[in-house]
Amino acid sequence: MAERARLVVVGAACAAAAVAVGSVAASASADDGDVGRDGRTTLQFHVETSPFSYTDLGEPGPSAADVIVFHDTLFRDGREVGHEVGSCTVVEPSGLSNCSAVLTLDGQGTITYAFENAPPPEKVLAITGGTGRYRAAHGEGTFVESGQETGTLTLTVIRD
Repeated sequence: MAERARLVVVGAACAAAAVAVGSVAASASADDGDVGRDGRTTLQFHVETSPFSYTDLGEPGPSAADVIVFHDTLFRDGREVGHEVGSCTVVEPSGLSNCSAVLTLDGQGTITYAFENAPPPEKVLAITGGTGRYRAAHGEGTFVESGQETGTLTLTVIRD
């Protein structure tokens, strides 16, 4: 029973990661975001997470080497504007994981990011690149879980 409880904790942590990475509601249109003088664009999304997939590759139950994959939907002002896909590799039984994801904004390009998934409801993301409108993007973001398989993703994108 303890292993099952740990799996639920890891699953919840991963779902939170997926939500954090997942849905985004931007403060401006998907096309421009809120562009400042310094080239920073703030994007905010409402995220709806889908059930994640957990593969138990290590010791039985949550353990190092287990993998979580997710596919979430991003919304802005109630309208679907893209999606994100990602994966997390579990590094210890607590659910601590190393995660990466690709966020695709319809007609705009992609933004890639990485984060450490741990139980708190707020995840800090590092933007590692992008394509299209977000080519050579870098910056950071946060994903805040709000429960009920939803959350808010805020990205500060710097385009040189």
